[in-house]
Order: sequence, then C-alpha cells, then structure tokens
Amino acid sequence: MTELVIPVILAIAGIHALLHQTDVMSALLKGVQTGLQTAIHILPTMIVLLTAVRMLRASGWIDLAGQMLEPLLQKTGIPAECSALVLLKPLSGSGGLALGQEIMRDCGVDSYAGRVAAVMLGASETSLYTIGIYCGHLELKKTGYAIPAAILADFAAFISAALWVRWLG
Repeated sequence: MTELVIPVILAIAGIHALLHQTDVMSALLKGVQTGLQTAIHILPTMIVLLTAVRMLRASGWIDLAGQMLEPLLQKTGIPAECSALVLLKPLSGSGGLALGQEIMRDCGVDSYAGRVAAVMLGASETSLYTIGIYCGHLELKKTGYAIPAAILADFAAFISAALWVRWLG
C-alpha cells in the first residue's frame, strides 16, 4: 500500500494542474531556478559553519568541553561517552553521526552508551546549524529566542533519550 503514495501524489498534482490549466514545465523550471538562487545565497553561510565545526572537532575542543560537562550530564542519565555528542549534534549532523559511530564502535551497539547515542541522533536536530543557515539566508542579525529555545529543545531531547533507553532498556 505504501508503494502507491508517491504515484497517487503525482497523479493528484497532475490532475490539479490540468483542472487549473497550469503549465507544469514552466512551474517546474521556476521552482528549480528559485531553488538554485537559494542554494547560491546560503552557500557562504554553509561554508563558514562547516569550516567552524570542522575546526572545533579537529582542535579537540568538542571532546574537551564534553569531558568538562560529564559530571553534570551523568546526573541527567547521559553516559560519559555521549557527552561530546551533546555538544556536536546541534552543530553538525554529519559530525554527530561520525561521533555516534565512534561511540557504537568503542562501546558496542547494544551497550547503554551505544543505544543512548542512537536515540540521541534520531531525537535531536542540527538546530544551531539550521538557525545559522536560515538567519544567513534571511540576513537576520538578531535571533531572539531561537537559539536558547533550540538549545533547550536539544537538551530535552538528549535527556529524554537517556531516560527512555534506561526505562525500556
């Protein structure tokens, strides 16, 4: 049944275009053009953010800061092995995945730390990266409550991940 979802959506879009006499090709080309303009506009922001994340990871700052947070995070149920993941995941999805892979390789996929890392990766977002991209694209200078709210939401996701893994464990 699920294999029919995409063909049905395409059929509905085609019928809608026919009923409203929409030139599908020109609409498609306009969408591609807008997408390319957006990609070109956010490219500098992406380059800066990705470079900064790579520098933080390569310098060892993420691991050091994670070690400093270990005592606080362990009180919330987050294992010490996942402390650097708490800092890296909001900044970089690929960096978070690489760190999660390291945790699972070193501790085992069925270990408490491995399971918590897996749930953390799925339960959280690269929120600071996303805010940076959006604000860069919209040329916003002030983020208001977006960054504190994103950090709070990610931290809630991380604590929830540890609690659920322990509870279902």
